[in-house]
Amino acid sequence: MATRFLERLAAGPTIVADGGMGVLVSSAVSRLRCPEEANVRSPESVLSLHLGFIRAGAELIETNTFGANRRKLRERYLDEETVKINEAAVKIAREARDVSGRDVFIAGAIGPLGDAQEDGDDERAIFAEQAELLEGRGVDLFTVETFFDLEEVAIAIDAVRAVSSLPIVALLTFDEDAQTLHGVSARDAAKSLSSLDVAAVGANHSAGPQASLRAIEQMGGNGKPLAVMPNVGLASLAGQRIVFPHATPEYFGEFAAHAQELGARIIGGCCGCTPAEIAAIKSAVDEERRPAAPLVVRERVLLAPPPPSGGDTLLQRKLHAGEFVVSVEIDPPRGANPEGMLEIATTLRDSGRVDVVDVNDNPRARARMSGMMASVAIERNVGIETIPHLTPRDSSIAGLESQLLGAHAEGIRNVLAVTGDPPEAGDYPGASGVYEVDSIGLSRVITQMNAGEDFNGAEIDAPTSFFLGVAVNPAADDLEYEVERFERKLEAGAEFAMTQVLFDFAFLDRFVERLGRPCPIPLLIGIFYVRSYQLALRLHNEVPGIVVPEHVQARLRDAGPNAGDVGLELAQELLEASRERAAGVYVIPPFRQPLAALDVLA
Repeated sequence: MATRFLERLAAGPTIVADGGMGVLVSSAVSRLRCPEEANVRSPESVLSLHLGFIRAGAELIETNTFGANRRKLRERYLDEETVKINEAAVKIAREARDVSGRDVFIAGAIGPLGDAQEDGDDERAIFAEQAELLEGRGVDLFTVETFFDLEEVAIAIDAVRAVSSLPIVALLTFDEDAQTLHGVSARDAAKSLSSLDVAAVGANHSAGPQASLRAIEQMGGNGKPLAVMPNVGLASLAGQRIVFPHATPEYFGEFAAHAQELGARIIGGCCGCTPAEIAAIKSAVDEERRPAAPLVVRERVLLAPPPPSGGDTLLQRKLHAGEFVVSVEIDPPRGANPEGMLEIATTLRDSGRVDVVDVNDNPRARARMSGMMASVAIERNVGIETIPHLTPRDSSIAGLESQLLGAHAEGIRNVLAVTGDPPEAGDYPGASGVYEVDSIGLSRVITQMNAGEDFNGAEIDAPTSFFLGVAVNPAADDLEYEVERFERKLEAGAEFAMTQVLFDFAFLDRFVERLGRPCPIPLLIGIFYVRSYQLALRLHNEVPGIVVPEHVQARLRDAGPNAGDVGLELAQELLEASRERAAGVYVIPPFRQPLAALDVLA
């Protein structure tokens, strides 16, 4: 059935969509059980957000119904208001269109069902119910979005199509390697979706603009128009708030230029995108702007580190003796085979230039081999000491204590307590973290275990002897808050600290000045060996907590094809400066090139 939307999609120009409603609604209306509850509790706030996006240039707005299916609402004890919430959402969106006086398409947003399944749940019936409610109040099309399971999105499309002939835009979420959570490539996903009765296919949410561009780059050529609506970037937690990185509207204008070049016919945003980003997208689309420089870069897959036994660890001894410490950061494997990780750890050990390796714990909230278990494997098989990261995101306090006790029994002694990336804003839409404690609470857990007690003060059979490290970010936007948290980490028993990646020691000077005294514990500086201007741009704009100063970006940009050499010079300059300013460094190698860290240490 031909519709006005399909005619516009076929004829052009590119349709500009809105940004992420959920985060903005939750910020505007306090104590919501879910963003969709605002449709009935504070409709004026939802209306205001729609109008903000329309005035910024959005020609397609989505109803505030992403999580308004009956199963998800049941998790929040709102299932009896399913009809009211969905119908109100369309009414508000239509009112926004009428108030604005602009010709705007209204898309009924339908998201995954979530995990709270009960016996008797009929997934097709749940999707179909929501689609009927949305069409009944007058949407122009459906966006079936933020799915990471290809089978579930196919079920949703089938269910919608069973009750409606309106156009469907089908959107999956992808990681930085253009794969879904279940390991389906964007290319294969596009082939599968294009065989279904949909108007367009594409990527939304995901790990930021570059990840989404990488996905649609693979999705082209399947006979369906492309749509792309990414997050601002990777989110992080600041206290109880979800915060997003430094991506500027200009960065989103550049993203839009790349998206158009790749053939996207619908371009918008998702979590963290405000009217400012949508206005930049609209400007780039209207101007038919060409990309200034390649933006899509390949991501790294890092691997893992080494061990100690009896008495102080090597890390402790070197730090206490004032000897400069060198670590290299590696990621555990995404599967159960540790061989590649162990080979890398062996090479780092044999180089004679690396003292320890620090091992990530499910970075970006993606499941990998446990950082603790990976560290055990490294220390047992390679004999190099490790600093496993540990986050309270994925385990209760009891679970954390269990991991720590098991690791201690296997000889692990160094531990870095980190809060971790929040899953609800990462690669797992609809997921939630445990977070019974944050990194400060985790530090207290470890300190009490060292005193022979569990978190509740009950005795354990013998005290542990962990060497506790904590993270600190001298380049934090809210430096007062960062200093306050660092003081609390010191009170919780921190014995050494590792900084977020630094590209300029001016940030460290500012932090120490605000602290009011020299850092009271040994400090290891994070050095990221960046080999391209595009990667520096992505780090600054999309990754929370990382600031790449303009003068560093300029050096890499001006170097052109020699950016790799300049990146190495920058890393080596920071390494030499660290020898006078800190107790050591940890080097983050280029993406997929973990052994390149040795070039920095040459």
